[in-house]
Amino acid sequence: MEENSAYLAFLDIWHEAMWYLFLGAAALTVIMVVSYWIRYAAAGSHKAKFDLANEKEIKTYLNANYVIAAGIVFIVNTAYQETISLSLIWVFIRVFIGLCFGTLHGYIAYLIFKYYYPGPLDKKLKKLRYTPRINPSNGNTMKLLSEDEEDAYLDEGMQAEEDAFSVDYDVWIDEATGETKIEKYKGHLAAHECDRCGFQTLKLQKEEILKQPTDNQDGEILKEYKCSYCGRVKRKTMNLTTNVDKERDLSTGKLISDPLSHDNRLDMIKIEIHGTNGETKLFEFQNLHQAQNFLKEFDFEKLHQESY
Repeated sequence: MEENSAYLAFLDIWHEAMWYLFLGAAALTVIMVVSYWIRYAAAGSHKAKFDLANEKEIKTYLNANYVIAAGIVFIVNTAYQETISLSLIWVFIRVFIGLCFGTLHGYIAYLIFKYYYPGPLDKKLKKLRYTPRINPSNGNTMKLLSEDEEDAYLDEGMQAEEDAFSVDYDVWIDEATGETKIEKYKGHLAAHECDRCGFQTLKLQKEEILKQPTDNQDGEILKEYKCSYCGRVKRKTMNLTTNVDKERDLSTGKLISDPLSHDNRLDMIKIEIHGTNGETKLFEFQNLHQAQNFLKEFDFEKLHQESY
């Protein structure tokens, strides 16, 4: 009898704790989402909204859903109190069921925000990026220049960054007054910032295996980076540890042929690249010349910023 009373007292404490944890998870979810909406609304310019949404939106919604998943675990552990009071074994069964439901929600959320939501987000980002800008000094609508037209307003360093596909610049011009507005966006390929000129034009040029790895000892690989603007050359030695590294060295993943040919009827090029590991990347270009140069530079390894 005393053991049963102690067990029921434990259940009361357990259920109360689960309720408080569930309410805490619900409150945290609301705070995370609403605070992001407030930051987005207060961002002001389309460029500021673009940067915030591009960097934070998926992370915020995904983390909020992970908190919801935890909340599901907590709320499930308050259910069927009469049944649970019969035996301690039901507590473990209920905990297991709660973990299953919470894990299922978290996994579904991961799939949605990993594979589905980037599509709608991309449409949102394009709308923010290409909505005509307004000149704050006179209220005139500004025009977005084409890739060829904008070069006249970019310095040599900026053009080098665009040629390296590490940065993409948009140039808006007020045709009535000649005033311009330049906005900076992340490019298609990753490049390091050159410590000499400060532009993101330091790219991997070649790799040389200094020491082959063995089953018991790591190898070494020398990576040489070169700035396409100022010519700065920088070398870095890294460990070569896995078969993946060796395979990557033997097969760079570069495209060896250019499927594009000149056609004046084309005004936008979309390139979708599928990797052997299932990775898919979609890129858009305003003209054939830009797409052809991208294909010459393309390497899956350049899509990911390396630690430097």
